[in-house]
Amino acid sequence: MKNIILTGDRPTGNLHLGHYVGSLKSRIELQEKGDYEKYYIMIADTQALTDNAKNTDKVRNNLIQVAIDYLSAGIDPNKVCIFIQSQVPELFELTAYFMNLVSVSRLQRNPTIKEEIKQRGFSNTLPIGFLNYPVSQAADILAFHANVIPVGEDQLPMIEQTNEIVRAFNNTFGNVFDEVKALLPKNKVCARLPGLDGKIKMSKSAGNAIYLCDDEKTVKEKIMSAYTDPNHIKISDPGKIEGNIVFAYLDAFATEKHFEKYLPEYRNLKELKSHYQKGGLGDVKVKLFLNNIINELLTPIREKRKELEQNVDYVYELLFKGSENAREIAGQTLNIVRDAIGLNYQKLLNKK
Repeated sequence: MKNIILTGDRPTGNLHLGHYVGSLKSRIELQEKGDYEKYYIMIADTQALTDNAKNTDKVRNNLIQVAIDYLSAGIDPNKVCIFIQSQVPELFELTAYFMNLVSVSRLQRNPTIKEEIKQRGFSNTLPIGFLNYPVSQAADILAFHANVIPVGEDQLPMIEQTNEIVRAFNNTFGNVFDEVKALLPKNKVCARLPGLDGKIKMSKSAGNAIYLCDDEKTVKEKIMSAYTDPNHIKISDPGKIEGNIVFAYLDAFATEKHFEKYLPEYRNLKELKSHYQKGGLGDVKVKLFLNNIINELLTPIREKRKELEQNVDYVYELLFKGSENAREIAGQTLNIVRDAIGLNYQKLLNKK
């Protein structure tokens, strides 16, 4: 059986380079390989409300922006079903059934949830919906019997929790679901792209990201202010590669073709790093090289985005059509689950 792929994003802001290298790029590559039975991308607006319940405008406004980011980057709606989570109510019934198979203490031990609770400063104000995020995500995946999930490494605990729910459900009600596997970026830097400020992760909430929608000037300003080696004061000073954000981004994006085009005095990244470590290479030159690479990547995305922004109704129509298709499949799964649990009362009545 071919793979069924599902992935998605919370619409709390435009997508950034971390999203691109962490999952979006691999989504496009998977799309073009065509080695799958079905392919779903979900815009998780309901999950976004778990920490934005009093700011629904933010979620609603960003939903269309995320959809445009997908299409601009190369997601093809003829090959991929893009849908809105809130428009598939079957997901929430499935979540309710799964909630009975997971303890509160297990959710509290989830490393991803623990970290995000800490980042948001939740204590006694922790919403139940936020704590329940892993269960909801499991329902999103299993509703479509997805078995391949392209994610960044920070989402691995969520995949583990999904598989725990699969085992718990199957052990209780019979074999209905198969375990799933995460598809991580091959480049380790891409799995968790650091923020421009040197923090562990590029994120929308931290304000340390380069967005796919950023214009050329904004990208340059951000790159020129990126964290490097604070002790590399003079060009002649030896510089450190470790913890240097510019070189981390070059690890993620630079190719030999980029050197041929923008920095021909070096054959590859290894030579550039060696020169920087010895001394004699300034941060400005390296940053300008990175700027050329990133703007080359983003230029066609920006152009496509301009076209789509002029036809937002078309984007909404795609989302509504995708949501209808997703609801049909999720409904089929829900009927199977009701049968397994013993809650399909209409079928029991027909048997009599």
